[in-house]
Amino acid sequence: MEQEMENIESQASYKATVQEEARDIFGKGNSSVTLKFHDVIYKIKNRKWGFLKNTVEEKVVLNGVTGMAQPGEILAMLGPSGSGKTTLLAALGGKLGGKLYGSITYNGKAFSNAMKRNTGFVTQDDVHYPHLTVTETLVFTALLRLPSSLSKKEKIVHAKAVMAQLGLTKCKDSIIGGPLLRGVSGGEKKRVSIGQEMLVNPSLLFLDEPTSGLDSTTAQRIVSILWELANGGRTVVMTIHQPSSRIYCMFHRVLLLSDGNLLYYGNGSEAMEYFTNIGYAPTMALNPSDFLLDLANGVYTGQSNEDQAINKNKLISAYRNYFDVKFKPVMQDIPDYDKSQGRFEGIGFGEWPTSWSQQFLVLLKRDVKERKYASFSGLRVFQFLVVALITGLLWYKCDISRLQDQIGVLFFLTSFWGGMPLYQAIFTFPQELIMLEKERSSGMYKLSSYFMSRMVGDLPMELVLPSIFLTIIYWMIGLKNNVVNFLCTLLTILLDVLVSQGLGLAIGAIVMDQKSATTLASVIVLTSVLVTGYYIQHVPKFVAWLKYFSINYYIYHLLIGSQYGSSDTYPCHQGQCLVAEYPLIEQMGLHLQGKIMSALALFIMLIGYRLVAYLALMKIGMTKKLG
Repeated sequence: MEQEMENIESQASYKATVQEEARDIFGKGNSSVTLKFHDVIYKIKNRKWGFLKNTVEEKVVLNGVTGMAQPGEILAMLGPSGSGKTTLLAALGGKLGGKLYGSITYNGKAFSNAMKRNTGFVTQDDVHYPHLTVTETLVFTALLRLPSSLSKKEKIVHAKAVMAQLGLTKCKDSIIGGPLLRGVSGGEKKRVSIGQEMLVNPSLLFLDEPTSGLDSTTAQRIVSILWELANGGRTVVMTIHQPSSRIYCMFHRVLLLSDGNLLYYGNGSEAMEYFTNIGYAPTMALNPSDFLLDLANGVYTGQSNEDQAINKNKLISAYRNYFDVKFKPVMQDIPDYDKSQGRFEGIGFGEWPTSWSQQFLVLLKRDVKERKYASFSGLRVFQFLVVALITGLLWYKCDISRLQDQIGVLFFLTSFWGGMPLYQAIFTFPQELIMLEKERSSGMYKLSSYFMSRMVGDLPMELVLPSIFLTIIYWMIGLKNNVVNFLCTLLTILLDVLVSQGLGLAIGAIVMDQKSATTLASVIVLTSVLVTGYYIQHVPKFVAWLKYFSINYYIYHLLIGSQYGSSDTYPCHQGQCLVAEYPLIEQMGLHLQGKIMSALALFIMLIGYRLVAYLALMKIGMTKKLG
């Protein structure tokens, strides 16, 4: 990708092309959108656990909220924490299901697939892959979200234009970073998040707390960018907690919420005048947003300059009277949809912007770029090299004369390369769920293309270290000095890694809670180890069936078969004894049919566990309406 970027930049017309693209991006959106919402109500159920019985209470999060956002405007939704700002934003952005009532229209129509693709939604948390650079992040997004009618070169130019307009050129080659990895600043991360949505040139842009955690200067710069976007004809809707007075002046309209109730909706410049007219006038020069938040919290500084509790019901009633006079005539043309719950839920994405194969290839390249740092981190490589060295020293020159010790090292390899990949795979989907939800909700790719790219991308990275590990210790510990035996042992270890990884993926996808998933995995792993037959050979019949579900049992069987044949002997008190008659090996058997059955069982698990993981992710997607 870096070479492609250099080739494009070397062209004489590149700068002019970027400038032209930038004018299009900060110019008018695909089409103007007028957003109207009337009497929006949202309820959730809270379950209370009692000693004798459980009760379910219904809580109203939004209570009859009405307003409008027009092209060329910024609508800022203010209110204290828990007032319902984010819930309302999610409802307006088509991301909220459940008991949602009322009417929300976009140019007089309900939310549709076309509107979903013409809408940008920037979440409060900046969710990015930490090891990708700013350029890579935006280019990969462009390759996935922009339609196939554009060439790869045009998509890259489009991404560069977004970077230029958002002031990201200076940090284009810097990695995004994360909590434990130094990267770009918070303001730059937020601009990258905005840039990802601006790639599709949306007419309607939603932002949840875009200035959260930023200093006042950076926050003003972010809002200034949003003001420019709105000035180009877009409709911008945002939540914001406590803006400075300079930021407040850039809001065209303000909506004030308190406990889900509407206290004010109208021009930002008229808010102070409105509250003064109903008897709540500030006695000193105040930032308007500070004054509004005080009222939303039920606090008013009166003539005595002392905080006084106010009756918020009075503010609610006063606004309803104000609305009936000023805004009700404007809102009357909203179609009266039926009030059935869940009316705002999405119904899928329709046609995808790119083909399945394009999605797969882009996601595969992105996944390899990001995950290579974790898979081949210095700490992880050091861990496996140290364990390999210790293993080689402990079982150094452990030939067949020490058969019990050889069987022990094979069991260790079974357990080690079954446990490590499993515990690492458990965290895969829980850690990526937020990113998956974000990208899938915007219609970037199909779940199947994501899943397959993830599985294929894991293969080279997950199989390199076990191959190196076995190569280091195989001849050190005195296993059978034969290329065929080595290859059989290596293939068995790699199969152990892949099957165990599949089990970890399935557990993580089903549970999705890292602590609970780890606990469940520990129980499964310990049970699998105990029923293998190494620690106890005479397993009671009523639990003996568990071994047929044990990865360790089948892998151990194949490892023993990769080292010993039915005619092999070992020194014993009788002189030479058949390896096949050694108690543990005799129990497992060295016949070919048993090896084939073990391999077949593992291949079924290899596919089955991944299928379970995919179905679990699909269920989550259906629950969250990700399309």
